[in-house]
Amino acid sequence: MSALLNRLFPTDPSQRLFVGIMLLLMLGGATAALLQTPLTLLPVVLALGLLVVFTDWTLLFYLLFLTLAFSREVPIPGGLSLDVPSEPLMMTLTGCIIATLFMRRVRLPTRELLHPVIILLVLLLLWSVTSSFFSVDSTKSIKYILAKIWYLVPFILGTFLLVRQPAKAWQVARLYVIGTCITVLIIIVRHGAHGFTFDTINPAVAPLYRNHVTYATVLALLLPFSWYGARNTTGLPRLLWRIATGLLLFGLLTAYTRASILAIPVAGIFYLVIRWRQTRLFLLATVVATLAGTGYFLSENNYMLYAPDFEKTVFNAKDFGKHLEATYKLQDMSGMERVYRWVAAARMTADKPLVGSGPSTFYPEYKRYTVRSFRTYVSDNPERSTTHNYFLLLLAEQGFPGMLLFAVLLGISLLMIEHLYHRTAPHSELRNVVLACGLSFIIIVFHLLLNELVEVDKIGSFFFFNLAVLIRMGTWLNQQREGGQVGLVEPVVAVD
Repeated sequence: MSALLNRLFPTDPSQRLFVGIMLLLMLGGATAALLQTPLTLLPVVLALGLLVVFTDWTLLFYLLFLTLAFSREVPIPGGLSLDVPSEPLMMTLTGCIIATLFMRRVRLPTRELLHPVIILLVLLLLWSVTSSFFSVDSTKSIKYILAKIWYLVPFILGTFLLVRQPAKAWQVARLYVIGTCITVLIIIVRHGAHGFTFDTINPAVAPLYRNHVTYATVLALLLPFSWYGARNTTGLPRLLWRIATGLLLFGLLTAYTRASILAIPVAGIFYLVIRWRQTRLFLLATVVATLAGTGYFLSENNYMLYAPDFEKTVFNAKDFGKHLEATYKLQDMSGMERVYRWVAAARMTADKPLVGSGPSTFYPEYKRYTVRSFRTYVSDNPERSTTHNYFLLLLAEQGFPGMLLFAVLLGISLLMIEHLYHRTAPHSELRNVVLACGLSFIIIVFHLLLNELVEVDKIGSFFFFNLAVLIRMGTWLNQQREGGQVGLVEPVVAVD
């Protein structure tokens, strides 16, 4: 009997750990299948987190980026949703990282933890908690706060712990590019079967991506990494990066997403802005233009002059050229539906300017604030989308403090990119990392003008990852200035 038990339950600790993990996975998977809900996997995820934290969770970190492109949204009870497998992995990593920092008495460099960007991220999180006390839907707001935590911990603190050398930043980007390129090939085959037409792109990207906008945004934000990855290598790796660049660019052009296509030249313009040290002027011009535009539209209700003609506002699904033409004529249905939501967001802000309606509550709260003159054929909003402008979303849900904190975060981040660019040597690996992360960041920010994507796993992940790497870049440059070896940033272990 004992011999049988020894065969079933090995004495080697690593083998026991493996058997335990397999049993947990089988038990959790069987329960989830029987009950038809992924919620039963949560205890398994937590248990795995406790197991992994005592071994090595580095592989989980890299697995998250490798599988990120394949993550999909799964509905859960309460009208909420979960991105699988990304969010379960984020939750597990959050537990692992927090346990690593507390149980192993490991602390990160103070300069990085007290960086203005980190302080602003913490203030944003604290303000969202404050706003949640006044939320019209506490359940949604609590889920938002929890999700924000398991975004910040893996992609900020996890990056600080594991990306200790510039080569590690390229490794993370490479994993995401590999996964994304596989999805692009799948989508090209599916889309190509229908002649790469504009009206078939959304069915082609499903279920890998929520819609063609998310798909195109991911491709756009990865292009700086593939471009500068090629410039940073030689031989076969350079060839592979160039192939990835061509594949990402082809996928982007056939996604027919106006904002994502325009984001590439915008990133090029921002490159010139930082090269010529004009970021401060750019930010000042942005603030002045925003205030002037807001004043004009609010003065004597001038925004009503731009109300669309309901009958003429259409969606040109068959012809992308006509779709672009309708955009500048203010007759494009998707564009004017954005205006419909923006007007509602402004009216929500006027009602609750300080705390907003609460995080993640724009839908369906905004429907009480809409102006019928701006209504379009898709205003019923069956997909439950929100403002299509992240700044207005924060303004409506978290009031002026939430939006202003985020705006200051972006301003400081853009100034940081310019500062780091001019501290790095031309054509160096550090310069390439700064440009890859910096231009990827500006591409994401540009998309936020027309979409709310920071809470989308495939995009928000790199929003925070880019910031973490740019903060770490300051440490690398300090090492270089002091004559040390660049890229050996080890966590500082506290000593009693």
